[in-house]
Amino acid sequence: MNSILLYGLIILYLSIVAGLTYLAYCRTKSCKDYLIAGGNSHPFLMAMAYGSTFISTAAIIGFGGAAALFGMGLMWLAFLNIFVGIFIAFVLFGKPTLRLSKELNVSTFPELLGKRYNSRFIQQYAAAVISLAMPLYAAAVMIGAAWFLQLVLNVEYSTTVWVFGIIVGIYVMTGGLKGVFYNDAFQGTLMFLGMSILLVATYIKLGGVTNAHTALTNLAHLVPEGLAAKGHQGWTNMPKFASEQWWVLVSTLVLGVGIGVLAQPQLIVRYMTVKGPKQLNRAVAIGGVFIIMMTGVAFLVGSLTNVYFYQNLGKISLAASVDPITNVANIDRIIPLYINMAMPEWFSYLLLLTLLSAAMSTLSGQFHVIGTSISHDLYKSSGLLGHRGGIIVALLVTVWLCFKLPPSIVAISTAIFFGICASAFLPAYTAALFWKRATRAGAAASMLVGSFTNILYMMFIHAKEANAIGLSKALFGKSTLLDFPWTVVDPMLISLPISAFTLIVVSLLTQEQESEAAQKAKALLAKSNA
Repeated sequence: MNSILLYGLIILYLSIVAGLTYLAYCRTKSCKDYLIAGGNSHPFLMAMAYGSTFISTAAIIGFGGAAALFGMGLMWLAFLNIFVGIFIAFVLFGKPTLRLSKELNVSTFPELLGKRYNSRFIQQYAAAVISLAMPLYAAAVMIGAAWFLQLVLNVEYSTTVWVFGIIVGIYVMTGGLKGVFYNDAFQGTLMFLGMSILLVATYIKLGGVTNAHTALTNLAHLVPEGLAAKGHQGWTNMPKFASEQWWVLVSTLVLGVGIGVLAQPQLIVRYMTVKGPKQLNRAVAIGGVFIIMMTGVAFLVGSLTNVYFYQNLGKISLAASVDPITNVANIDRIIPLYINMAMPEWFSYLLLLTLLSAAMSTLSGQFHVIGTSISHDLYKSSGLLGHRGGIIVALLVTVWLCFKLPPSIVAISTAIFFGICASAFLPAYTAALFWKRATRAGAAASMLVGSFTNILYMMFIHAKEANAIGLSKALFGKSTLLDFPWTVVDPMLISLPISAFTLIVVSLLTQEQESEAAQKAKALLAKSNA
């Protein structure tokens, strides 16, 4: 390892981050600057902030590792990332969100819901869900980065977690959302460069596009018996229809993340940071190109690592990922191990900066949203000191989770958080934008039913979480209350329709009551003014 070059690059990188943070600090004069970057961000800054917050080490390391396990079928998620995560998100949801946020003069996603439905409870409940659930996603991002740093720098995992978290926490606390945006633009550019080179280098290493994909197809006979029994049919084929592997890939990884992106608070707040719809239109192309390069490369390279490891170690990626200490396969180790073994030393350093950028850009957005949800929405703090205190809380909880979560958790934690957000927020958020007849009672009921249905399904039916929690076993003597396929159907596919149905039914039943209440309130206001 060329320590001088490596640490020189890291010092240069951190110096640029520090400079951008100081610039943002000097330009952050008000809570509006801190919460929504002043509301007049350039389309490039907004698109890069959206994209780099969306794509993290969870996508590159976690989902890259998942692609090494499941294969090219994960490319369907890349398609949804573009179609749903960019086009539908910006064009259908972004513009009305921007318009409504300006009408209501709001600065956070919980505040948007709260003021739209005239409910302090809805605002606080949304903030509570974010504050409790998002640290799980943030920890997944930090774990992915920590694994790679541990391999490249040969330092303790605990050290990488603490140093990493503190650096991100400092620049989010100092510069607010402007600091996040400035650094996201810089980090996103590095990510785009690094992933572009990774794609080209991988195909060169494996003898070209055709040879690489042919070799991957020819590895189908090496699928472990356990995976084949669950429906795995090779890395260039979809799993057997309706098998366990198929349900996990389609319902959890593809649909859970692909649809759940619409209800991500850290992304929704990005729409509020530009002047108007024209800026959102300009951001679509920038965001689309960025996302396809990030997700597409991660999923392609993740699948193709099987070819590299087989040619060089005689093992598929899953076997190569076995931790020498625990003797347990860990798919979160696959991408870091591949980069460390296959790429030139200088390129490992570039990828180190790429993954640092991916993790820091996403974590900064997450810490910002968790912190402002705690300070602005739960405790109604109106000062910068309160917002910074909320970010400290977000940092400490996330670091604690990094030491408590089990191996191979990055992709699953991401999918869990996306599912909870979709179930709790998506119907109420969609109705807030497009259905004027949606009521406060309907939105509140939808959020409660959606989130609790999702959580209960995970605790008692979905095998991945139910087995880990053990509550179903303790209460009923069974690991799960239902059998296959319900044990592998993602909770979001059940809870989201129930949440939407609840919103519609309760809104229709309570329209007259809320209309009468609104008329009485107007009458009292008119009387008091008189």
